[in-house]
Amino acid sequence: VYKRQHQGSAEKPTVILLNPLPQSILAFAPIWNRLASRFNLYAYDLPGFGRSEGGEEFMTFEAQGRFLRDFISEFGIEKPHLVGPDVGMAAALAYVTHFPSDVASLVIGDGPGIAPSQNGSVINKMVDSGFWRLIFKIAGAGTFVHAANELGYLNYVPNEEEISDYIYSYSGRIGPITTWFEKYPESLRYVDPKLAEIDKPVLIFWGAQDKLLLAENAERLKERLQRSKAHIFERCGHFSYQDQHEKFGDLITEWVEGGYRLI
Repeated sequence: VYKRQHQGSAEKPTVILLNPLPQSILAFAPIWNRLASRFNLYAYDLPGFGRSEGGEEFMTFEAQGRFLRDFISEFGIEKPHLVGPDVGMAAALAYVTHFPSDVASLVIGDGPGIAPSQNGSVINKMVDSGFWRLIFKIAGAGTFVHAANELGYLNYVPNEEEISDYIYSYSGRIGPITTWFEKYPESLRYVDPKLAEIDKPVLIFWGAQDKLLLAENAERLKERLQRSKAHIFERCGHFSYQDQHEKFGDLITEWVEGGYRLI
């Protein structure tokens, strides 16, 4: 069972927002009304993330991508623009390698998908060290969320409602989340060889000061994809969709309203 929100009409272009980690779809609140006024808008908590149910069986890029197919089929969505930051980027890339004709474009960033991934030290600890994964399990959701906020923002300050939602979303669930990191190398090996086969317009976004997944990933990813462009948000951390939410809203709007056709 997944948590989703929907607003819009079938006559408009369709945009699907995929949640990041350690957040839920509430992370898109700053841009929701603006996008919903222009697009047929969905927001979707990936299985095992946010408020959606799911456990270790969903903790690979491939499993997330395949379940996204079920979501799109369930609601009869046609030719969506997939917006995937962070873990949403991994799911979007995995999805389009299986079902390339189903989407209009991808808007992805601040996440994994290219091997080797250029990671900050915290990500490397989560990926490489069973000890550090155990530490995160013991520390729990509150510490997990607050540590990510310290590393992920330069400008934006999440409000109490957001923080409460994120902590509630991951309370008692950090164990399965660490499995996603444990399987990270395997998942990268699954997606990376397929990047060159993606023949869809792709807009890559990244925060210039991203401490979790370094901005050089954006240019390396751009070089591997057939039809892509990259946008780097200056003075911006890992959570660029919030840290520069007004500019991020501009970026999506311009892309979906025609920019993707130029790629």
